[in-house]
Amino acid sequence: MTGPRYTLLAQSLPATVPFVGPETQERQRGAPFVARLGANESVFGPSPRAIEAMTQAASEIWMYGDPENHDLRNALADHHGVTPENIVVGEGIDGLLGYLVRLLIGPGDAVVTSDGAYPTFNYHVAGFGGDLHKVLYSGDHEDPAALFAKAAEVSAKLVYLANPDNPMGSWHSGADIVEAMEALPEGCLLVLDEAYVECAPEGTAAPVSVDDPRVIRMRTFSKAYGMAGARVGYAMGAPELIAAFNKVRNHFGMNRASQAGALAALQDGAWLEHIQAQIAEARERIGAIVRENGLEPLPSATNFVAIDCGQDGVFARAVLDALVAQGVFVRMPFAAPQNRCIRVSCGDESDLEAFATALPKALAEARARTD
Repeated sequence: MTGPRYTLLAQSLPATVPFVGPETQERQRGAPFVARLGANESVFGPSPRAIEAMTQAASEIWMYGDPENHDLRNALADHHGVTPENIVVGEGIDGLLGYLVRLLIGPGDAVVTSDGAYPTFNYHVAGFGGDLHKVLYSGDHEDPAALFAKAAEVSAKLVYLANPDNPMGSWHSGADIVEAMEALPEGCLLVLDEAYVECAPEGTAAPVSVDDPRVIRMRTFSKAYGMAGARVGYAMGAPELIAAFNKVRNHFGMNRASQAGALAALQDGAWLEHIQAQIAEARERIGAIVRENGLEPLPSATNFVAIDCGQDGVFARAVLDALVAQGVFVRMPFAAPQNRCIRVSCGDESDLEAFATALPKALAEARARTD
């Protein structure tokens, strides 16, 4: 008796996921976290109007969601001043990245990203056999000039840039991104991940035409809109590229409740402004806690703060482990030298109080372990 005949590519891949979820960690430690500050979710929650819309949609969950995402796409088009043909909706940015890579990348095709940038993109590239090339961060920022130079060097079909960046929280002005795009090589598509742009200062979004065939921009309802569990993302780009998603996307991937919730959230601008203020306040509080403990918070345009632990990745890992042991879930960057940091998501008063209580103990334990 034989088992499934996996492809050679599948056989070559590890059976791992980019992130170990907090639920998995809770099962491993045998206790729930007292503060969930590692996944960059919005503990402040979605708009009450979104909750109401999803509650109402629950009674209709026996029906598939609209495979065209018609109402949401049209509302997004109005919101951004573009056409529905410029927008595709999918199962979060992660799902859309998978579709995009499937459309453009085959075995051996070159793709460029930053070493230590969002690993789910790399996961999709590996899954379709792409050849991933990495460049270093520059001063805790992704480096557009270096990314585009590497893309030219290797004839890349895709280059990934997050603005604002995850995991560092740093950002470039949108005008600087557009200027740097002058060096983007012919035939290379810029994947501009703007998941955190609603948390960022005015002028961070790139002022590039939605019809520019050189770029596709990714947005989400998971961060500032507080709907990470609903899995709603969208991409904006030239109509020809957006139409190509219909060749590979899961047309029934979006459930009705998620569609209804995202539509209601988009229409509640007052709630978004309220959350933006809470995020800014939480970032300030995290910064104050960190400075009180002799560490340095990095400037952030996201709903998290990267914290420089002042030593190397071994020390930062020891700090993280000690926080987790106390029930405070946080994460850290994957690659040096950014892995000298830990990353703490914005939380409510009780979350940040738990972090404030746990951090000095974590630092003391980490110093004892690494000295």
